[in-house]
Amino acid sequence: MWDVVIIGGGPAGSAAALRARQLRPHARILLLDKADFPRDKACGDGIAAHCCDELALLGVGDLIADYRPTQRLSVVSPNGAHVLATAARPNRVVPRRVFDARLVDAARDRGVEVRRHRVRALAVHGDHVAVDDVRARAVVAADGANSTVRRLIGVPAAPERHIAIAVRGYADVPADDDVQFIAMQKDGWPAYVWSFPIGDGTANVGFGMLLPRLRATGLPGREVLHGRLAELLPQLSARDLRAHHLPLSPGRPTPGVGRVMLAGDAAGLINPLTGEGIYYALVSGRLAGEAAVQTAEDPLPAYRRGLAETLGRHLRTTDVLARAAQSPAFIDAAIDTAARRKEVFDLLVDVGLGAGTVPLPLACAVAGRWLLNGLRAGGRRTTDTVRG
Repeated sequence: MWDVVIIGGGPAGSAAALRARQLRPHARILLLDKADFPRDKACGDGIAAHCCDELALLGVGDLIADYRPTQRLSVVSPNGAHVLATAARPNRVVPRRVFDARLVDAARDRGVEVRRHRVRALAVHGDHVAVDDVRARAVVAADGANSTVRRLIGVPAAPERHIAIAVRGYADVPADDDVQFIAMQKDGWPAYVWSFPIGDGTANVGFGMLLPRLRATGLPGREVLHGRLAELLPQLSARDLRAHHLPLSPGRPTPGVGRVMLAGDAAGLINPLTGEGIYYALVSGRLAGEAAVQTAEDPLPAYRRGLAETLGRHLRTTDVLARAAQSPAFIDAAIDTAARRKEVFDLLVDVGLGAGTVPLPLACAVAGRWLLNGLRAGGRRTTDTVRG
């Protein structure tokens, strides 16, 4: 009988393993993944400062210290509003092939048993969970957007309207390029292209949009995604292109069933505004690992409370903002305000990459800019009509 079986060796699964071992050094912890590490993972590779806070809490604060910190961020809104500013704390860009392997190695070094295994069957019993031929008092399912465990325990996948799809590649850039760049697109909104320099003369580049918007084009997905990326970043020649689905958070994710806890992408924990998921993965994995060893007889209620206390208000905030962001004009106003007020820029970074919420005064500032921009646009249309 294992104390904890963790399925999936990405950031959520490794965080669960590290935290459980941290709290109970003699716990029997088994980490299963269908792949050997290192392995590639389609992702934007952005590691926000908030992620580094989690790594420090897990006892691996120097895990990516050898990667160059990047503080400058450039964002262009759907209608061309632009902000270029220095973030309050630096981010890093670390290929998932490196980041995930280091996390798994850290868990193994701390006594977690790591096996390559593809899970095919799972059954929840009164006092344990059977995972193929092993048994566990608690299970953390961190097996990604297409989670096998989620399907086996009967938790439905995210509806299509909450699924985004993106293509990611790598491109050569000047070695001194230190600006993370995001350009939002009105065509097919919400959609955006990105370029995140790693610091070694290459950058992670990609383009993403909502799956229903992609289907509405009537064109093959590869043609749309690859074509938009090439069109929007014509100066860069992307290679190693891979597409991936992102189940965006609906605001109240289902955390699991019985002794099985869903974490990271498997729980649909992806920021609906930015598509960022590594911070959510580390936080949810840590909380699942805590619940697994501290409340082993009934871990799910503790895990649910932990998610609510840590991410609850933030997830409700991003859910509301994602609805407002269906209007490109709202994002225009937010970026326009961020260009004028540094505290709004910092807030947007905190909401988009961490667990930030929006204070009422700043919400009113964006709403006021939204209204003002709308009045100006209406005035211009009226003038153009009169002239015509």
